Amino acid sequence: MLESCEGPTTLGVTMRDFHSLTEKEILALAISLEEEDERVYSDYVEGLRESFPATAAVFEEMRKEETGHRQRLIELYRKRFGEHIPLIRRQDVKGFVARQPLWLSQPLQLEKIRGQASAMEVETRRFYERAAARSSDAGIRQLFDDLAQEERAHAERADSLEREKLGHAEREKEDDAKRRLFVLQIIQPGLAGLMDGSVSTLAPVFAAAFATRNSWDAFAVGLAASVGAGISMGFAEALSDDGSLTGRGRPLLRGVVEGLMTTLGGIGHTLPYLIQDFRVATIVAVIVVIAELAIISWVRHKYMDTPPLTAAMQVGVGGALVFATGILIGSS
Repeated sequence: MLESCEGPTTLGVTMRDFHSLTEKEILALAISLEEEDERVYSDYVEGLRESFPATAAVFEEMRKEETGHRQRLIELYRKRFGEHIPLIRRQDVKGFVARQPLWLSQPLQLEKIRGQASAMEVETRRFYERAAARSSDAGIRQLFDDLAQEERAHAERADSLEREKLGHAEREKEDDAKRRLFVLQIIQPGLAGLMDGSVSTLAPVFAAAFATRNSWDAFAVGLAASVGAGISMGFAEALSDDGSLTGRGRPLLRGVVEGLMTTLGGIGHTLPYLIQDFRVATIVAVIVVIAELAIISWVRHKYMDTPPLTAAMQVGVGGALVFATGILIGSS
């Protein structure tokens, strides 16, 4: 919305108050706003086209409407003020709400995009309402009033476009695509990290525990193994691929997720060794290990479509073998 705000500058750049703008400048600003909205919708379309084609089609229709608004504004500007249109942007005028550059983030998040699109329409409508109130030229005021009404109708238009483009079958497809992206970008690296952290650190933790019979020594070894594994797995995942061909999303995000989950998986059965009594600490650690393996089995069943018994057997057998290896080595 356009409300006067305190302070003459933003980051050292002088900003104009809306009330100080002439009709010519307001019309130039309107052109710039429509051009920016048009480009934002275009970026939405490109970012969503592959995974969410139906929603991309909705934003393509909205982009076309913004193009029409811009063309009408430019035509009126030429009639009133000539060919040169000064560059006056939203960041040059006080009171506009800062927008998060969601269209630069990959993968795009549907709910956040839809929310921002709605906020864009509201802000633009309020701009046109205030611009119309400031205009003394009948033609300019009429166009601003018309565009304000059209922006007000955009919410209904967007709903009708969604009903038209997003039928039940299309919504199911997009929901399925969202689930696949979530699995590829979050669940898979997170599950790989949790499995590696939980299983691979079993041997060194319990080997140190049974070799020394000292809780603190076991904790120190487990902590080092967990953090080291987390760093290693995080870097390995981040450098594995950039996600452009596999659709697995941003490598940095995957690396952070996998690294943190790897560390968490190892820390879980390491923390009990903060208990001074070695026997009690070991009993608690074993209980934690069982809980970790159960969680991994559940995640594999829920998100990787692995039958529950198969998931439990795969994770349980692997964990038991590593656990037994650590005890045998530590007791020898």
